[in-house]
Amino acid sequence: MRFICIRVSLWKSLLNASDAVIDVRGLNKYFGDKHVVKDLSLQVGRGEILGFLGPNGSGKTTAIRMMCGLLTPDSGEGHCLGYDIRTQSDAIKREAGYMTQKFSYWEDLSIRENLDFVARIYELANRKHVVDEALETLGLTSRSSQLARSLSGGWKQRLALAACMLRHPKLLLLDEPTAGVDPNARRDFWEELHELASQGVSVLISTHYMDEAERCHKLAYIAYGNLLAQGSAESIIDSQKLFTYEITGSNLMEISKSLEKSPAIEQTVIFGSTLHVSGKDPIALENALSHLRSNAIATSLEDVFIYLMKHTRDNYGEIHEL
Repeated sequence: MRFICIRVSLWKSLLNASDAVIDVRGLNKYFGDKHVVKDLSLQVGRGEILGFLGPNGSGKTTAIRMMCGLLTPDSGEGHCLGYDIRTQSDAIKREAGYMTQKFSYWEDLSIRENLDFVARIYELANRKHVVDEALETLGLTSRSSQLARSLSGGWKQRLALAACMLRHPKLLLLDEPTAGVDPNARRDFWEELHELASQGVSVLISTHYMDEAERCHKLAYIAYGNLLAQGSAESIIDSQKLFTYEITGSNLMEISKSLEKSPAIEQTVIFGSTLHVSGKDPIALENALSHLRSNAIATSLEDVFIYLMKHTRDNYGEIHEL
């Protein structure tokens, strides 16, 4: 499938190499005979939030690990924070914060004790000041004596982010950090990320949530190891030139199966009590739906990603579990 390269905005397109916190080209990774990341080229600017999206097993985590030097690519090259991802991984680790989906701190310690222990591991000077600053920045001061085991998912993620920020990293690598977290906590977490980005911190975050994707400055969508699209949410939607109608009512599955037979229709997707019908030719699409009560709507990011996935599946076959 043809790779879609999208110019986000004038200032993004004029991004100098010196302003790129991550700049990788042609990364490939094999596990046995499985080619799990294929010719990945990507750039993340200073103070930019880049959302990394794709289905489970698509290569996201492998790609992130290669970009920050935790995993050596089989071919390709690049720099992270100005360091070579192949030969200077230790330097990258010192200046980047990495946060996984699974909470990996100590349940029997309080929030403050967790942060103090991490600060000791990092051998940070003036630990009390550094920990106090992290508690204040992430709104954890009033809960600092609370045991980690008693925290909700959202507060645990705040603790994990505070631990990442102890060394004032220039780059945060977040691997599905809000999975299983309630919507309010996710919203608060994203407000913190945007505040950090405004201070010049770059963020590379993988997510499955479309509402989170739309809050990123730029997106990269990967499936079957292939980078299919990158750019702003608006640019990616516009690039596919899909026109979409919405049908509401009953018997949506039967309607969907019937419409799929029409050459004017590229895809049909059921979202709860509504059916989204998309096509490339607006006149042909309107004619195909003339016997139904439907309304033209804006094509969503989710519509586009489902479309990309369908066409990629047709070209590349089954997803490999990584």
